[in-house]
Amino acid sequence: MKFTSKKLVWTAHSQAKMRQYRLSEARVRRVIHSPQRVEEGIAEDTVAMMQPASVRRTVAGKAAEWTQEIWVMISERPGERRVVSAWRYPGVTKPGDPLPAEIVRELQRFAR
Repeated sequence: MKFTSKKLVWTAHSQAKMRQYRLSEARVRRVIHSPQRVEEGIAEDTVAMMQPASVRRTVAGKAAEWTQEIWVMISERPGERRVVSAWRYPGVTKPGDPLPAEIVRELQRFAR
């Protein structure tokens, strides 16, 4: 059985955001390959994936806690997976909640 994976393509915007938030290419790949949560992206035909930046283990029986999340927005295309944006969110988002207005405006500005 031959394993074929899609080529990962980085947009200029995603590279700039990775520098801004000090995210390495390997860290972004890790979020893509093992996200804790996957949601519909705010841009058309995109998927957003989240992984906690670092998890604080708590006493047995309690859920893990974290204070930051790393988000990656990708767009699936034939033969490639395009990384549209990546950012570090300083807090904990609730599943299904919309992203903060500041991030929405910034992504819309670069989507044109």
